[in-house]
Amino acid sequence: MTTLKLPRDVMARPERRLEAPTSLEKPWHWLRARVTRPARVRRLAMGLALGRIHRHARWWANLDDARFDAEVMTLRQALIHRGLTRALLLKTLAAVREAAGRELGMRHHDVQLMGGLAMLDGHIAEMQTGEGKTLTATLPAAAAALAGTPVHVITVNDYLAARDAELMTPVYVRLGLNVAAIVHEMTPDERRQAYAADVVYCTNKELVFDYLRDSQVLGRFRQPMLAHAARLRGDLQHQQLLLRGLHFAIVDEADSVMLDEARTPLILSGPAPHEAFDVELIDQAIALAGTFVEGVHFVKERSQLHLTEAGKTRLAEQSEQLMQGQGAGSGWVGRSRREWLIQQALVAHHHFQRDQHYLVRDGKVQIIDEHTGRVMADRSWEKGLQQMIERLEGCEPSDPNVTLARLTYQRFFRRYHHLAGMTGTAREVRQELWVTYRRRVVAIPPHRPGKRQYLGTTCVADREAKWRLISRRAAQLAAEQRAVLVATVTLADAEALSDAMRADGIEHAMLSARQDAEEAEVIARAGTAGAITVATSMAGRGTDIALDDTATAAGGLHVIIAGHHDASRVDRQIAGRSARQGDPGSVEFVVADDELLLEELDGWHRHMGKLPARLHRAQAIREARHARERARLLAADWREGELLGFSGQGE
Repeated sequence: MTTLKLPRDVMARPERRLEAPTSLEKPWHWLRARVTRPARVRRLAMGLALGRIHRHARWWANLDDARFDAEVMTLRQALIHRGLTRALLLKTLAAVREAAGRELGMRHHDVQLMGGLAMLDGHIAEMQTGEGKTLTATLPAAAAALAGTPVHVITVNDYLAARDAELMTPVYVRLGLNVAAIVHEMTPDERRQAYAADVVYCTNKELVFDYLRDSQVLGRFRQPMLAHAARLRGDLQHQQLLLRGLHFAIVDEADSVMLDEARTPLILSGPAPHEAFDVELIDQAIALAGTFVEGVHFVKERSQLHLTEAGKTRLAEQSEQLMQGQGAGSGWVGRSRREWLIQQALVAHHHFQRDQHYLVRDGKVQIIDEHTGRVMADRSWEKGLQQMIERLEGCEPSDPNVTLARLTYQRFFRRYHHLAGMTGTAREVRQELWVTYRRRVVAIPPHRPGKRQYLGTTCVADREAKWRLISRRAAQLAAEQRAVLVATVTLADAEALSDAMRADGIEHAMLSARQDAEEAEVIARAGTAGAITVATSMAGRGTDIALDDTATAAGGLHVIIAGHHDASRVDRQIAGRSARQGDPGSVEFVVADDELLLEELDGWHRHMGKLPARLHRAQAIREARHARERARLLAADWREGELLGFSGQGE
């Protein structure tokens, strides 16, 4: 373990400058992605550090409360003046551990200390589900904050950001630090005040959009050194900005945030000129797309829609008629424009599905995050797609937006001076994490041996048979005083299963994008004996289902996964809700022969082999396709960075 190097003048260096890899560096990084330090060497180094931490811990434990507080202040002054040297770092971790013990009654065990050490070294700590990553994050977060470095603890949703900040606040306060959480409903003034805290819990999306808003304020002073010079001259008021910079980040569920959600850029939008919104043109495109026949006028290839020659001919003929019609505008003039317009309408018709990609609530179309199953408030599709879907659903069309700024997660996270993370599912993507972010994955052994039982996969003919089987299975387990969690792939699946259970008279709770306001209450009841909870992937990452004594004695939480998700890591995360911290628990899959994943298979591959093998093959194909999309975006990101140089335009 080396000394942690961070910028001393956080105002002068609010973020790290990026440099694209050279042609010689690319193969070197590719090779390093496949070569890792032997695990036994890492464990030996961590073991030596653990021994010193425990010696410091015994010294801290012998102090009374007043002396402890005084010594923490002395330690903080030393950290600010000398930085996180190796000796001070180990002493600091022991102090954080003691503070957690005094305030929460929970002292970090060795596995959590190892996770903290890995993150302080700038790695991704792979810790099994249930190992207490929320408490683990306090180690690197408090250590950096005590040294005077602003810290962002980044997680996947507002619920977890607010929950983790509230749970860990006593630890930070005891160390003389202040903590805040950023949630969607906050005003700019509230956000600015929260970002001024020593440790800030926030979601990746809220953080990036606040960063983009700051970029709009900075304008031509976007480059860090120019911004600092502008502040010194008085050209820019620092009080206008929300963030203090990108200094120290701990990313919870790192594989989800840094990879799964990194296939498309984040776009900050603003209102478009009123004349740019042509409702008649959108209605014409929707009506025309409704007459196009799949396989004749267009074809679907994976997630793409392409016009056939017959489709292009029909489009040209219909466009000519529309342009001759009364009141028709010039929207259909030009082959490229009309083909783009009809493709957007076809995507609205045939790709985005209600209760899978979006829901309609209170007369509005709201996007569902495919990775978390949650509604993305105030997010919308661009280039007229949002308005097309709203017209299809009979909703009042929203005002169109234009792009003000855009940024990829790849570029954003690389700007942190110190970037680390933790997750339970990183080994499958360890090479991609290195190539993209230069972050190593360090596997942390479990604190206690796992007791999770895998009961295999049950295959049925169709979705209706799947819901009937799951309904009976859940009722049987609940009668045995087990707690049962059923995880579906989409919101539509969750509601179909819920309807089947209601028809059978089975009491259950729902957790999906429609019930997001009751999330904490549903999770609190999910571990009670006899409870049945039907959920989307919302119940996956970060959800801690606490069991009562009766449910534990009966065998713990049983998880039924009703279909494979896009990534096997999502399935593993959902399975990880059971048998946490040595508790008993079990997992089984129930799949049907019409799962969405099978669209990845072509021709005879769709029918070759048993259903579980076909689904795993389709899942692997989709994961590989998503990885290629991220690689293409990363390459484009480097090219854009080279073109932009110091201007910062285009973000």
